[in-house]
Amino acid sequence: MKLKKFSLRTRIFLAMILLVLLASVLISAVAIYQYSEQSQDYHKGRLERKEGSIQTHLKRVLNGRQNTWEVKTANIPYIFKEEIYNIADIHKLQINLYDLEGGLLISSKAGLQTEVAEKCLDAEIMNAINNTVEFNSESELTRHRYVDKHRENGELFQSSYTFILDQKSKPLAILNIPYLEKDDFLQKELEEFLTRLGFAFMFVLVTAIVIAFWLSKYITKSLKTISDKINTTRLEKRNQKIDVDDTSEEISTLVSSYNSMIDELEESAIQLARSEREQAWREMAKQVAHEIKNPLTPMRLTVQNFQRKFNPEDENIHKKVDEYSKTLIQQIDTMSAIASAFSNFAKMPAQQSETLNVVKIVKLALDIFNEDYIVFQAESEEIIAKFDRSQLIRVVTNLVKNSIQAIPESQTPKIEIKVGTEAGKVFITVADNGVGVSEENKNKVFEPKFTTKTSGMGLGLAMVKNIVETYKGTISFDTEKDKGTTFKVTFPKA
Repeated sequence: MKLKKFSLRTRIFLAMILLVLLASVLISAVAIYQYSEQSQDYHKGRLERKEGSIQTHLKRVLNGRQNTWEVKTANIPYIFKEEIYNIADIHKLQINLYDLEGGLLISSKAGLQTEVAEKCLDAEIMNAINNTVEFNSESELTRHRYVDKHRENGELFQSSYTFILDQKSKPLAILNIPYLEKDDFLQKELEEFLTRLGFAFMFVLVTAIVIAFWLSKYITKSLKTISDKINTTRLEKRNQKIDVDDTSEEISTLVSSYNSMIDELEESAIQLARSEREQAWREMAKQVAHEIKNPLTPMRLTVQNFQRKFNPEDENIHKKVDEYSKTLIQQIDTMSAIASAFSNFAKMPAQQSETLNVVKIVKLALDIFNEDYIVFQAESEEIIAKFDRSQLIRVVTNLVKNSIQAIPESQTPKIEIKVGTEAGKVFITVADNGVGVSEENKNKVFEPKFTTKTSGMGLGLAMVKNIVETYKGTISFDTEKDKGTTFKVTFPKA
């Protein structure tokens, strides 16, 4: 799983825990490495100290009053015949003495090494002794010294080789000290240290988890508040500003930017609403003026014709007056219908929700139509919903009227109305086999004043959409050119 899929709070939490774990691993690795280096330094120093002490002890024997032998290589076995065991016992190390050619002179056979000392040194060791020169920090002189390291039976041995010098600083013999590196006490000390370190890290880890949880929650709390506010921000309502205390400078900057955006958004919403209202009233005024002008023109022509042809002595004067009057009354009724239509459109449907049988109400709405090509179907005899009875009738009648007017006279009309339920909602469909809706007019169907008919004001479908959305419903349509259109209304069940 990618890290970016985690929330910011989770990433902060995991990052802090990972840092603690990484620190614990690094410190443990450094501790182990340090103990390893310390162990090597300890054994190296211990071997040098032991070697120096044995060298001093051997010189005391060589130059002591008890020694009656001449100090030379051949007499070494006689000089140290008894003393070498005492020296080995005192220093707890095996001591081997070789002549300058690498032949064994005498050995203490210390208990730390069970194998018998070699009778003769290898040529490689002899070359290494002669060619390796190092500085002795104690005597501040250079010396020939070689340390051979090898592993036997899983144990590490060091074997040092140095010259024993006489009083004239000439090589007398080769001192070999085998040394076993025993790390038991260092290993135990390391295990104890790592155990204590483990307990300390467990405490630090638990503390880090608590702190990481609190810190990540504290950091993301302000961000979540901002996120929640942004998610609820809407153009059509008044939005509240964010008020967050005790935040960082970055969060404060973000909050200030959001609050400034809210002020700008509110001002823009007010300007947009004002502009939309003004535009709506302009369009409404244009439509009203257009619709009123239509009947005024024939009324004017009728009155002018009446003035021009009026003759009181005409025997058909009463008949002509009746005809003129009927024409004027008809146009006045048209103007009254226009005024009523715009009044009904402007009036929002009252949300007087009542529990009713949708099937029954739709049938009632269809009773005003006498056309035999109107077919009604329902999934069941009773589908209950909450809707205003008169508004539901208005929705059905407007849709059916629209379908009737969409069918050309040259075609056999057919209109199907269906009522049913799906996904917890009630649906009403009105399908016709009319001319359909062209591609360029699909986005204008529910706009006020839009119509493709020669008569009418284009308010029917806009009114239906207004009513349906008031009751938390939706209206949509599917159309096919010259094959028909199906309008579908859905709204919640009771």
